[in-house]
Amino acid sequence: MSPVLVAALAGTLLAFGVWAIAGGVLVPFAPRLGDAFDLLDGRLPAHTAPGPDRLGNWLQARVRRPASPETLRRLRLLGRNLERHFTFKAVGLLIGGLVPLFLGAIGAMAGGVGFAVIGLASIPLAALGFFLPDLLLASGEAAATEDATEALLSYFDLVTLERLANRSGPQALRAAAAVSDITVFVAIREALERARLEQRPPYGELTALAGELGLPALADIADVMSLDEAGASLAGALQARVRELRDAHLTRAKVEASAVSERMTFFMVIPALVFAGFFLIPPILRLMAG
Repeated sequence: MSPVLVAALAGTLLAFGVWAIAGGVLVPFAPRLGDAFDLLDGRLPAHTAPGPDRLGNWLQARVRRPASPETLRRLRLLGRNLERHFTFKAVGLLIGGLVPLFLGAIGAMAGGVGFAVIGLASIPLAALGFFLPDLLLASGEAAATEDATEALLSYFDLVTLERLANRSGPQALRAAAAVSDITVFVAIREALERARLEQRPPYGELTALAGELGLPALADIADVMSLDEAGASLAGALQARVRELRDAHLTRAKVEASAVSERMTFFMVIPALVFAGFFLIPPILRLMAG
């Protein structure tokens, strides 16, 4: 068999593997109705993850490395479960470990390149692929927190409107949370439903949720809404607190924008210095030569 044909077959196999992995991870999985009934009847283990998340569940069971509270909080902000996170880690591990081996095999058969030279790169690349989802999750924390804060401010506006419509505190919180299905709204809705089923005021659940998500503004609104139990008028206090939170958020955004602008000025000065150098360096060289 010619080396070109071997390289073509290896490339086709590699492309098919990447396509299969990407399709299994990115394509939404529809669970079967029979599996749902088996889960409700107790005939299926509760910890079995559906679809591509089974790979992450298997890796998590083999690694036995508990996720840190920071990782869990970041995943909660993104609305991603731990099994899906470990699925990404498993895919990165496989791609980082197998791609150098395929390239080493193709190089050994086609060009005479040593297989061990390229194959040894699979170890650090596999480790990088395993930890890459953690690095991406940490790097995107600021953006996720910013999006969650903006969604939370919109939720506060909806709560204020519901309160102005003469609804009680719990009713206003539930009605506002039912407007959207984004991650923050879903988390608030689950906390409110848990408090309703336990027949407790929802303000403690919202305070606990604020600590889990790292969103202190939610705890502030829960404290304001808890005044409803004392019969206080909430409309004015709620509007004032929402205005303060929005002003604080806008101030932070302006400070961050100013910091980015200051960093950009450094790169704007460099072309000016280079341009000035074209005029200053020749006279200086003539003075030094004369």
